[in-house]
Amino acid sequence: MMSVAVVVMVKTMPAAAQGVAPPGATSCSGCHGPGVSDAAVPPLHGRPSEEIVAAMQEYRNGRRPATVMDRVAKGFTDEETRAIASWLSQQP
Repeated sequence: MMSVAVVVMVKTMPAAAQGVAPPGATSCSGCHGPGVSDAAVPPLHGRPSEEIVAAMQEYRNGRRPATVMDRVAKGFTDEETRAIASWLSQQP
């Protein structure tokens, strides 16, 4: 019986990962979603979450130059940033 539960969980995980986005994530996808071809605004779907979190911390702390992202990054807590990064990394 336990093996059935594990199979069900594994089969539903990708659907859940692509499901409801945490607050703020859909606004990221507006500029950084699939199909983005601007090198200055890279797509974030499928990128490693650690990379996204590190970039957001650098924007927030002023260590990475930005025109908009520094202000965007300051609007999220560390927990929110990690949740958004995790969701984005799981998107196709």
